[in-house]
Amino acid sequence: MVPVLTTTGLPPRVRPDVAGIQWRTLRLLFVTQIIGGIGVTIGVAVGALLAADLAGTAVAGVAQSAAVVGAALLAVPITRLMVSHGRRPGLAVAYLVGAAGGVLTVLAAVTRWVPLLFVGMLLFGGGSAANLQARYAAVDLAEPARRGRQLSLIVWATTIGAVAAPNFAALTDEATAGWGLPRLSGPFAFSAVAFVLTAGVLLLFLRPDPLLTARRLTTAPTDPAASTGPTASTDPPASTGPTDPSVSADPPAPTGSAPADPPASADPADSTGPADPVAPADLAASVDPGTSVGGGSVASADPVAPAGGPVVAKVGAVVSPAARTRRGAGVRTAWSVVRHRPAARLGIAAVAVGHLVMVAVMVMTPVRLHESHTDAEVLPVVGLVLSLHIAGMYALAPVVGWLTDRLGRRAVILGGAATLLAACVVAGTAGHDTVRLTLGLVLLGLGWSATMVAGSTLLSESVPTEVRPTVQGLSDLTMGLAGAGAGAASGFVMQVAGYPTLALLAAVALGPLVALALRPAPPAEPAPNRVPDEEE
Repeated sequence: MVPVLTTTGLPPRVRPDVAGIQWRTLRLLFVTQIIGGIGVTIGVAVGALLAADLAGTAVAGVAQSAAVVGAALLAVPITRLMVSHGRRPGLAVAYLVGAAGGVLTVLAAVTRWVPLLFVGMLLFGGGSAANLQARYAAVDLAEPARRGRQLSLIVWATTIGAVAAPNFAALTDEATAGWGLPRLSGPFAFSAVAFVLTAGVLLLFLRPDPLLTARRLTTAPTDPAASTGPTASTDPPASTGPTDPSVSADPPAPTGSAPADPPASADPADSTGPADPVAPADLAASVDPGTSVGGGSVASADPVAPAGGPVVAKVGAVVSPAARTRRGAGVRTAWSVVRHRPAARLGIAAVAVGHLVMVAVMVMTPVRLHESHTDAEVLPVVGLVLSLHIAGMYALAPVVGWLTDRLGRRAVILGGAATLLAACVVAGTAGHDTVRLTLGLVLLGLGWSATMVAGSTLLSESVPTEVRPTVQGLSDLTMGLAGAGAGAASGFVMQVAGYPTLALLAAVALGPLVALALRPAPPAEPAPNRVPDEEE
């Protein structure tokens, strides 16, 4: 269980308007997801065609995979930057890397140099990495009972960009032809401009940074004189059960001590009862130098000491250098945190397995459709089927988010796995029936949406704030590599055994996820009192 954010521990002159910050953050992320989503999708729409034009059909799929792998690999350094400096610079840098990739791809088209094309597509994945990471920024300050809905709102915003982008591809290609750019390179120039614009908007307007604000709130001790102040969340998680009043009534811990993190098995809004709202005072009763707070320590330098109240860490001075070092340690540290938290492991598994199954079946569906349609018919049919598949992925994301908050994270993950299983059955037994294949692809998108939204929400609330971006980067790395591996293997399986066997193997891959989601929560046991060191 991760503490519920509260502002009662801050004196009035430094107490932020959490609800106002969260609302502004959501509006900004919604807009930037549309702009950035157009940039990502317009490049993906023509990437394979450009690669085929430069190097032949055989390497077209490899070029597309380079963008997927780039997004996965960039997730790690980007999230380490977020850990140190917040969401704003991390998202902006990711978009700028994507813009650089777009420019290099245009240069590759001009020079017809294939190695440069692969480098450009690899860096172009930065736009996808930023687009994926934005969903986590939406829940840094979200109330527990609304995390699923607010995360899904940002996922849903991607729908607008995904639908609009293909219509811009031909337009941008024609518009840039007058500049002397080769055919199919214009969309990448447009993507670069879209990414730079998105990065600029985030740098200018994503203030205050939601992650840094959340970290500050979870490390600030309670000021008894400010107990009447507003809280970031007064609603308990929507699952069930009353809040245990004894938690919030506990007296502060003695000075210089810090209790352990909440039990590793706690699963907010997803267990038999809601997560108890633990005030920051229960995490840090004092601000003595070196006092451990959720795995870090509150900085003693430059404190703010309101009259009659305890010392409060000043904005921007939240943790010690040692804690910063641990927080930036990377994938090994993230895994050390995740392995102590079953809910976090389930969140990562839901995102990765859902993505693996979706990619494995989806990428070979156009090939399956080509078996029963002529060259003149296949492109319009593929376009329609994939458009409906994308609608399944994103259009109902707000409904999935509402169900995630209403029914619980695990229930929606299991529902997503069941939907993916149904998709594999329908698509694998459809033969050359285009209508049934389309239905299977729509179900595939819906199942992906459920595992993505519920898994991401569960992961975000299951780890300490100070390492949350690093763990989220590990999740996106795992998801990207799972998708890239599934895409690469699916062609081999399709050639050797056929589409029905591919759908069967994808269904079998859901087994471990279902077993993990059905596994009873272990008895409550104290999680580590700190973020593990790299060596652990």
